[in-house]
Amino acid sequence: MKKIKYCCKNLKFGTKPVYKAMKSKFPELKHKKKSCLGNCKMCGKEYFVQIGDSKVVCEPSAEKLYKRLRELIG
Repeated sequence: MKKIKYCCKNLKFGTKPVYKAMKSKFPELKHKKKSCLGNCKMCGKEYFVQIGDSKVVCEPSAEKLYKRLRELIG
């Protein structure tokens, strides 16, 4: 995993703490904020990020998303 993309609209929904925590905990990874990642159907319902160019990781809460990302990184 080299790059994590965050949707700016989803950041407003609640993933901003995940973005800040991941950026400080894993500065060696690229953390990109994009205006829209094109996952509009899940954007208002779940917390998600895009890993690499295509893999989407989503969870029902910001805490669970953070935990899952940490598990994926290892």
